[in-house]
Amino acid sequence: MLLGGTKGVGKEILKACLKKGYNIAFCGRDSKLANKIIESTDSKEKLYFHQIDLNVIGGIEDYYKETIKRFKKIDAVIIYAGITPVSSLIDTDEDTYDKVFNVNLKAPYFLLKHILRSMMEHKAGSIVFFGSAHMDYGQEDRTAYALTKGTLYTLSNHIAHHYAKYGIRSNYLVMGWTNTEGELQLRAQEGISEDELKNNAGSIIPMGRMLNPTDPVPAVMHFISDDSAMTTGSIIRITGGEFI
Repeated sequence: MLLGGTKGVGKEILKACLKKGYNIAFCGRDSKLANKIIESTDSKEKLYFHQIDLNVIGGIEDYYKETIKRFKKIDAVIIYAGITPVSSLIDTDEDTYDKVFNVNLKAPYFLLKHILRSMMEHKAGSIVFFGSAHMDYGQEDRTAYALTKGTLYTLSNHIAHHYAKYGIRSNYLVMGWTNTEGELQLRAQEGISEDELKNNAGSIIPMGRMLNPTDPVPAVMHFISDDSAMTTGSIIRITGGEFI
């Protein structure tokens, strides 16, 4: 089960899961985009898309219930969806604050409320949180975003500590600077081209380039597989050596 999945790394995870023969529920606001993904595969019966606005908590339970109805159980959930507003602490307005907390923190929190009950019943499950190098204190103009990512790390550790007795594991993946559609769109609004972005990132990231959307996928596939059956409460940094 994916929170997100229509764009960026989420889409690459979806494709990797299909190659493994997994059933996948994914969600987002753009049903046309989702239908294109579904139509592009020969495994339509393995995909379920749920249209949802993560700013509104009311649709979260329906997403969970429809996924259970379709696939009977949830073996793994990947918390990928998130927004990254550009705003410092002194410039953040209430609307920006509410949106980033709704999408990045409140939606995952209440989705997991339902999923954990199911995983407890089946005595198994893997949760993968997508974090950020902003998790510790963040750049000056990413205050609210940094707070949500830091709190997700706390939530991952909380689940790892308290739900291991039910066979549930939870791990946190720190994703570095990545050329996703959202990142490219954000930089375009700032007047920065993709080539300029890559050159700038390459001069900052110790390993010389920004991440591609496929770079974090192998770690995710490890965390949701039986290869990591005894791994919980861990943090893995896929950042090219970048620390903020």
